[in-house]
Amino acid sequence: MTAGAHDADARTPENGSAEGLDARLVVERGSFRLDVALSVAPGEVVALLGPNGAGKTTALRALAGLTPLTGGRLRLDGTALERTPPESRPVGVVFQDYLLFPHLTALDNVAFGPRCQGATRAEGRARAAEWLGRLGLAEHAGAKPRRLSGGQAQRVALARALATRPRLLLLDEPLAALDARTRLEVRAQLRRHLAEFEAVAVLVTHDPLDAMVLADRLVVVEDGRVVQEGTPSDIARHPRTDYIAQLVGLNLYRGEARGHTVRLGAGAGITTAEDLSGPVFVAFPPSAVTLHRDRPTGASARNLWRCEVAGLETHGDQIRADLGGELPLVADLTAVAAAELDLHPGATVWAAVKATQTHAYPV
Repeated sequence: MTAGAHDADARTPENGSAEGLDARLVVERGSFRLDVALSVAPGEVVALLGPNGAGKTTALRALAGLTPLTGGRLRLDGTALERTPPESRPVGVVFQDYLLFPHLTALDNVAFGPRCQGATRAEGRARAAEWLGRLGLAEHAGAKPRRLSGGQAQRVALARALATRPRLLLLDEPLAALDARTRLEVRAQLRRHLAEFEAVAVLVTHDPLDAMVLADRLVVVEDGRVVQEGTPSDIARHPRTDYIAQLVGLNLYRGEARGHTVRLGAGAGITTAEDLSGPVFVAFPPSAVTLHRDRPTGASARNLWRCEVAGLETHGDQIRADLGGELPLVADLTAVAAAELDLHPGATVWAAVKATQTHAYPV
């Protein structure tokens, strides 16, 4: 549900600044330690992305005040919030399962936040009606949650959060409970509303597509710490961990570059288009890999490795081959090509990649 006891006139500190979010979230629980720094400007949408157990939800709960900080800082628009209780923070939260009040109509669910801020019943309902209208839900104002579809309930939860005029909007896996078709529609709507949001928005998700579409910047968290941050396109082009590479669908390796050759720790080498020196990452997409049952001739200009098929799975309209051996990698090919090659677990194949299809960049 939403939190916030500041009226619209008290949304910024006394000096009138609008500095956005400046936080270092340190939370220690048992053997797990979260230590994540976040700096988000007003009008910016940042997505916290990472595997299960990375600390994303802990970070979001710390921002909301639902999990106390062990250390660090939390400043919003120049005001320290570390000791501010959740209900007094200018924060709106959209939870994964929405947490709408089942006994209240959509209108009264949205009016709940403004009423908690001191608005009269009439004022709260007027603001709620405005937000329901902006999110295309005016005709559902009198409906209770059980009468709403998943997409409608998600938008009511978003309206409830926005009706408090928060300076920080937190979204916890906001599309996770939707079916694929509804998710596509609501994702587009949510992106439009986030683009119009003037304060700070932080999105927690494990879905790379949600993050890439909704966020201006990604912060990738693994084992309680930030391992990479940047724009979606930068993250996609320059992954720095295996998790990120798998997330964006790339083969990723780390090695030592000498000119156009990168030598990997296992002894294998990759020829690249870039001329570099020192520690580097090398990445290439599964679609860049061509497979052959026999060693191809005349392939001196390409990278070539002897591999063994470890597994096969459907990946969209392609077959993804998981290959082990001299250089572990994944390759995408059509179902027809997989049948012609008679691919099956244990089969030996030769994997080739053109140097021009690799991308090397400094560590």
